[in-house]
This record gives sequence, structure tokens and C-alpha cells, in this order.
Amino acid sequence: MFHVYVADSISADGLAPLLEAENVRVYRKGQDTDFSYDKIDALLVRSATMVDEELLSRLPNLKVIARAGVGVDNIDVSAATKKGVVVINAPDGNTISTAEHTFAMISSLVRHIPQANINVKGANWDRKKFVGTELFGKTLGIVGFGRIGSEIAKRAKAFQMKVAVYDPFLTESRAEKLDVASLSLDEVLSTADIITVHTPLTKETRGLLNSRNMSLLKNGVFLVNCARGGIIDEDALLENLNTGHVAGAALDVFEVEPPTKTELIQHQNVIATPHLGASTKEAQYNVAYQVSKDVLTFLNGQSVTTSINLPTIPKEILNKIRPFFQLGKKIGSLLSQVSNSPVDEITATYAGKITEWETSIITKSVIAGFLKDRVDQTVNEVNAASIAKDRGINYGEKHRNESDGYSNLMEVRAKGKQVDLTVRATYIEGYGARIVHMNGFDIDYAPSGHLLYVQHHDRPGVIGQLGNIFGKHETNIATMHVGRMLQGGKAIMMLSVDKPIEKDLLDEILLIPDISSALTLELP
Repeated sequence: MFHVYVADSISADGLAPLLEAENVRVYRKGQDTDFSYDKIDALLVRSATMVDEELLSRLPNLKVIARAGVGVDNIDVSAATKKGVVVINAPDGNTISTAEHTFAMISSLVRHIPQANINVKGANWDRKKFVGTELFGKTLGIVGFGRIGSEIAKRAKAFQMKVAVYDPFLTESRAEKLDVASLSLDEVLSTADIITVHTPLTKETRGLLNSRNMSLLKNGVFLVNCARGGIIDEDALLENLNTGHVAGAALDVFEVEPPTKTELIQHQNVIATPHLGASTKEAQYNVAYQVSKDVLTFLNGQSVTTSINLPTIPKEILNKIRPFFQLGKKIGSLLSQVSNSPVDEITATYAGKITEWETSIITKSVIAGFLKDRVDQTVNEVNAASIAKDRGINYGEKHRNESDGYSNLMEVRAKGKQVDLTVRATYIEGYGARIVHMNGFDIDYAPSGHLLYVQHHDRPGVIGQLGNIFGKHETNIATMHVGRMLQGGKAIMMLSVDKPIEKDLLDEILLIPDISSALTLELP
């Protein structure tokens, strides 16, 4: 018999899989008191209960924590992982709810429905004041094309709209299947009549729409954000609303919640809701039902794809593969940041002693690292395979005999129609993880921290000019590694520095004639 404690308010309908299971006893806060914390196998929460180290210490038999929702901000995932407790959530439960809310916001925005409603309730009848815009024939720009973005595209097609998408990992085959145009961000901004954002909030996507690129927007465009506050720069948005360049904005999320920038909220061409994307009866039921099913599946000894921390692996195996598991995530993240075109296939090849161990979990860590900051949901080695499949990315692994003199060697290749990247890496006991090859160049550097990846011509003075620029900007270079094929030919540099590289420093580096490209990287 398994004992499950429901710490927050969840309906009986949502708990049905657990309540109906013969081998499960469910205890609900405020209703059941005849239980002992030290017997609890599973804990179900929404957002009210804080699952911290103190609570975990009172649950010595706990095996799984389930969050009936997407976010896990109220769960100390690190502490749970250290105690061997699996954390799961419901990443798909609010997809339809958020997509429908987004489209409702779009329709309300272009037809001025909230403003007209207030006008009529104020005993007015100003029809001419609220002349709207049709959706028929307009171009909807979708920035971020994951689960929610693709659902919005389906609804836009029903309104006979054209759909233009910016997503750096949208494959050509998936774009064709969903009948959308895959464009660059600048192309979407300059061609769309209405733009909605659906990316995760990362350092790359914070301020993705900003004062610089908002100048590219069509005059009279409408902007919508039902994803994460901060993707659209609120100061830049207000400025463009005031000039009339942006005709209107619909916002469900804000940089600070509740929002503090009252001038933006009070603007006559802004409609706003209090983060209602997932607030439907159906979504609340779906997330509860989904995690209840997953908890039951897990307790019965089967694997689940919604775990957001390390899956259960025998300790002796985990200790062996841990360095390569962590290295796999770094390689995936590195390839993700270096690639600027869609990837169709990722292949991991192993050589040396590592081939004697379980490598499939390492391969999945590569995929998780590659996708982590590029999709609108939690991704890890448990669900990475299914997310990759959904996005049209095939993956596989190989073993080979030749390890190029290393005791262990990993090679990861990411291929697409316009990209072909290869990274080789090893782990040396007492020395750590090292990248030893990139795209035809032999090199040797540690994949961590603030990095600058430079492609250049091997000519005297290049390194000196680059060093002078770093000195001018008071940024210390910790290490520098150079790889070249032929003297005087193409070469690469990888520099690690003590702090994040500012944009003006990077712009100055790109002015050096013999440097063809320079890219900042951040690796864990």
C-alpha cells in the first residue's frame, strides 16, 4: 500500500487515478489526519505549499513530489534530488488553455472589445471610436514555436491568417507539416501585422523585443505577451505605444507581478489580464489528473517522462557516468549556442572505456542540454527524447573502437540543412572535462563559465588586438586556447573570462579585420 499526501486543494476528479487505485491510500490536508509523515510515499502540491529542506526532512520515506502545474518555483528541486526524490510536473496540462487565452487576447485587442465594453457600461454608444481590424488575411508572427505556439498557429489558420514563425530550432519539415513560414526574427518583426511571443524567459530571450528591433516593426502592429514577463521590454513598448508605432498591446504577464509600471497598464491601447493563461477549470483539472496518473505510474515501478530531475539510476553506475552525464549537458548547450540554424539530427559517438557503461542516459543529457533554453517547457534527460521528436529532431548514438589516444572520448555531431557541427570531448580524472576538437580544429579548453568563441585568420597581431580590447574594457582573460589547420589559414580561439562579455566589447572585437565571427557562450 502506497501513502499519498495532497498538501494543497485539488478536486476529487483530478485525484481520480489515485483515489481509484487499490494499492494507494490518499490523505488530503484539512480532511484526513490519521496518517504519519514518515509513511508518506508521494506528495502532491500546487503553488501554495513550499517544499523545502525542512518539509523534506519530515518525509523520510518520500519517493516522488508532484506539482499540479508547470512551474516548480515552490519546490527545492536540488534538495529533493540530493535525497533521491523524483520531482514531476504537468508540462502539457495548460497548453490549450494558454493558446485559447492568447487568441482571445488577440481578438479582443484588434476589435477594442474591453474598451468598448467599458464605454457601453458607462452609458455611452461611441461606435465610431472603436472601429477595429479584421484577422482575415493578416499575418500573425509567432516568436517561439513549441507546444503553445503550434496550437496558436492552428487557430490562426482557421481564421484564414498567414503565419510567420521565428524559432531557431524549427526544422523545415515541421514548418511544412504545419504550413507556416519559418523566418528570421527580423523578418517576422518587419512583416507581421500581429506578433505574439511564446519563448521561455532566459538571458537570451529577456528583452527579445527591445528598443532596437522594435524599429523594424510595421507601423500599426499589435503585440501580445501571454508567455513570460520580460520577453518584451516594457519601457520600449510604452515608448512605441506613445508614438503610435505600435497600435496596441495585450499583456497577461509582466516583468513584475502585480505590475508596477502603471503608465503602461493605463495606456488606452493596452489590454491586460492578471496572468490568466492557465486559469481555466479544464486546465486545473488536466494538470491534477496528469500528475495523479504519473504518480501512480511511478509508484508502480514504471518510468515517467515528466520528471524534472535526475531519474533513479543505481548509485554505482551513476558514480561512473556522472562526469560524462554533466559533460553531455555542456556539449549540448555548447552546440545549441553555436548553431544558428535548425538542426534535424544529433548523433553521439562514444569510444574507449565509456563504451562499457550505460551511455543512453548520457546521450539524453546531450539532447537535454541542447534543448534546455530553446523550448517553452522544462526539459531534461527524462523527457528530452520525446521533446526532440515533437520538434522533428532525430537522435542516436554509436560506439567505436578508436579513441584517438584518449581513455574515453565523446563526439557529438549536430546536422541540419544549413549546419554541420562536431565537438569532441573527454574527461580526465583530476583534470576535468575538456573540449579537444571543434569543427575540424584541434583545441583544448574547459567547457565552463563565460566564454568567447572566435573564428579568425591566423595572422600576426590578431591576438594582440583582441587582448588590447579586453584590457580597454577592464575584462580579464583567464585562459586562451587557439586551434588552426594550416599556418596563415583559418583558425579558432576560445577564451574564458572572469565576467559576462558586454555587447560593446563584442562589437569592438568584430571590427578587427581578420576576425570573421565572435560569439559569447555561457556554460554551467
